[in-house]
Amino acid sequence: MFFNKNKAVILSLFLLISFVVPGLGQQNNNTPSQRLDIMRQKLETMRRSLSSAASVLKDDTKDDKSKKDDKNSLETPLGRLKSLEKETSNLQSEVNTLRGKVDRSEKYEQSDIDRLETTVSELQTRVDNALTETAGARANPVSDVGKPREIKKKKKFLGIFGGGNDEYEELIGNVVPGRDRDLFIKATKEVRKNNYDVGRLLFQTIITTYPDSPYLPMAKLAVADSFYLEGSTSSLIQAAAQYQDWLTFFPTHPLADRVLLKIAESQMRQIGLPDRDATKAKIAEQRLRALLQQSKDPVLRKEAEGRLEEVQDNLGLHNLYVANYYYKLSVDQQKGGLKGAQSRYREILEKYPNFTFMDEALFKIAVTYQIEEETDQAAKYFQQLVRDYPNSDYVEKAKEQLQLIGATIPEPNPERMKVLPPEKKSFIANFKNELLGIYPLTIDKNGVLMTDDFDKSKFELIDQVIENQGDINASQIPKSLTTVISQRQETQPQK
Repeated sequence: MFFNKNKAVILSLFLLISFVVPGLGQQNNNTPSQRLDIMRQKLETMRRSLSSAASVLKDDTKDDKSKKDDKNSLETPLGRLKSLEKETSNLQSEVNTLRGKVDRSEKYEQSDIDRLETTVSELQTRVDNALTETAGARANPVSDVGKPREIKKKKKFLGIFGGGNDEYEELIGNVVPGRDRDLFIKATKEVRKNNYDVGRLLFQTIITTYPDSPYLPMAKLAVADSFYLEGSTSSLIQAAAQYQDWLTFFPTHPLADRVLLKIAESQMRQIGLPDRDATKAKIAEQRLRALLQQSKDPVLRKEAEGRLEEVQDNLGLHNLYVANYYYKLSVDQQKGGLKGAQSRYREILEKYPNFTFMDEALFKIAVTYQIEEETDQAAKYFQQLVRDYPNSDYVEKAKEQLQLIGATIPEPNPERMKVLPPEKKSFIANFKNELLGIYPLTIDKNGVLMTDDFDKSKFELIDQVIENQGDINASQIPKSLTTVISQRQETQPQK
């Protein structure tokens, strides 16, 4: 429906943006450890995909002496895949070595991380192209979908667990008509069992091996969901990038607004306490503002507005802490910094009108102007405090200063009489937040298509995608902001 006739072109551009642009765009916002973790995850997925694809071709040449040297020739599909697999493994070793230096706080060059990031992105493009271009050599013209498959014995299951059967190697390696649906269903099952790496590998196989598949757009969205559901910092970084890539190609899809919200929430889940770096909070604010400008959905807009207020409270507190530092330096210790305090308080007033601690910002900026003998400015802010925050702990002090200045004390705004001071958190709650670096935010931890805590009795958006053979209609998306469509019918088979 939203995947037009130029599928091969879209796929090529999709892969290019997915793995080159995010890597370059994220490098200044994330820590060295996070960047290296992302590289390790990408390389491991590449290695598994190449290994499974090569194993199918290896089986085909096992009994043919004329093809015995294929694995050593870069001109053959097998040789190409094996060469890329070796290159991927070597690059993994480099990344792991550098990660070890970072973990041990040993000396390393920042340029080494930049170089590896560029190399991984370039390799990703070549691997994806190779998997797509060797699909014909791995093709089985006779579909065996729905038939029992021979499961090979292997020491490790996809290189993750020791012992058992390698259930999916042949499923990933062989290219069979109709297998994209099989892969999509099994990938969904693995993600629901929290086997995120395996699920992503299966979804990724659809993207790189079945360029004409109607499941390709939703497979890409499901990959983003899997990162979001996994929830680690490096996973959330990749979730935001994957959601953004998807949105670039499908901006008019009925799920586009929800995806934009997930980009914001991916950033929100990385927001730390207000006394720490505010980069993630600023990015989340930008995404939420973009959503409010774009979306006409009243339910989604209400959710976005609530989240925006919470993010702006975090940003407001960040500015307040900095402003208070300069305030204490200049007002209490008389060492200068008055202008620094003023600029930060003023930024709060201009940018965050619903800031929870606005009364404190108003009182203190008024004091700074009072010290500078700019009484008109001081009176303006004291009066705003008395009028709009009648229940504030700073009201009586503001009234005293207005009397000293000789300015009018305004009557409280009746519409603001119910505005109460923020509830003070308990010592235990503050200690917990400080210890864990948590800033309390209202965030939906479900993905766009799948829920975080899978319930077999629920029928989700991804189940509807499977039932529709690859996509979802606007009429099938719930009006409320939820991933669950309905309860499953008793006779409906479980996915």
